[in-house]
Amino acid sequence: MADDTGVLSVDDERVVVIGPVAHGGHFIAHSDGRTLFVRHALPGETVRVRVTEVASRIVRADAVEVLEPSPDRVAPPCRWSGRGGCGGCDFQHVVLPVQRQLKTQVLRESLQRFGHVVADDPVLSVEVEELPGAPDGLRWRSRMTWAQAPDGTRGLHPHRSHDVIGVDDCLIAELNVAHPDDPIPGRVQRTVRDRSWRLVGGDFWQVHSALPEALVDAVLTLGQPYGGETWWDLYAGAGLFSAFLGEAVGPDGAVEAVESSGEALRSARRAMHDLTIIHLHEANVAAWLAMTDSPSPHGVVLDPPRAGAGAKVVDAIVSRGPAAVVYVACDPVALGRDVALFAQQGYRLEGLQSFDAFPMTHHFETVARLTRVAD
Repeated sequence: MADDTGVLSVDDERVVVIGPVAHGGHFIAHSDGRTLFVRHALPGETVRVRVTEVASRIVRADAVEVLEPSPDRVAPPCRWSGRGGCGGCDFQHVVLPVQRQLKTQVLRESLQRFGHVVADDPVLSVEVEELPGAPDGLRWRSRMTWAQAPDGTRGLHPHRSHDVIGVDDCLIAELNVAHPDDPIPGRVQRTVRDRSWRLVGGDFWQVHSALPEALVDAVLTLGQPYGGETWWDLYAGAGLFSAFLGEAVGPDGAVEAVESSGEALRSARRAMHDLTIIHLHEANVAAWLAMTDSPSPHGVVLDPPRAGAGAKVVDAIVSRGPAAVVYVACDPVALGRDVALFAQQGYRLEGLQSFDAFPMTHHFETVARLTRVAD
């Protein structure tokens, strides 16, 4: 219903033309002097939207009727996808190659806006790459966290909601939901390059089955660790990168792996028991950087949480002067902010690889190389 005052309110409806993609699975539109962040739309479409949230700095809305569809629109394969359904898949209504184009656009714009990378920098020629194993964008997710309703129904949450929608078959999951009382496996095994990890439920591990190997390849290609070097693996998790850095630097090198989760480090220790040059540190990364007397590294692998590394961690790394920092990022805006922090202290973004590790969603994974500029 329209608001006579011309001020947008929740549940107001407007007909708008959809503009470019924005980070977070939204698309930009304008109405009543406000910028709208719209879900379930595509650039160029004319849609009827319904406002879902109004705040001082942001208006959120859902497309409730598509009046002029984009040629890139497809019918979502999952019946729980879309407005009012499961909030996990933002892009099921978008043909897969265009999903990757949208993510590429978000990555480039994030690096320009937040990382201050100039538009004609060759590094921005990067494309978000398809990973093997899920040509239709489905059945790629190797681990799931299910929600449970008070009545015991197992399912998933709608977008920005704590409600639970009963879902009996999540199409991006490798395994379907069975009975709500069925046990969830407490320990799983994962193998990358003939090295195996036995993981417990709380250990962090990439959920796309093809992503760990792709990330290892990218880290080693961009980082170029050599025999005899010292490398730091910060936010090391279960040691995915530590293991292969250790193999690369060999018996005359060293790897310092820092992770705050003791359980993850126990998994790392089991997987890397033969690599005695890897030293595992159970510590907060910022705290470890502030007190370590480890020799300055030749290179650093940095895989921070979604919020990014931040100034304190970046400053501490830069103070040790590594020749290269290989940054693994799950959020392009956080990556852009940290790229800017490194740039302020003499590090240039010189290489990128990006992977469509979360098909049907707005998420993707990026690996960046930052190189110290010679004085």
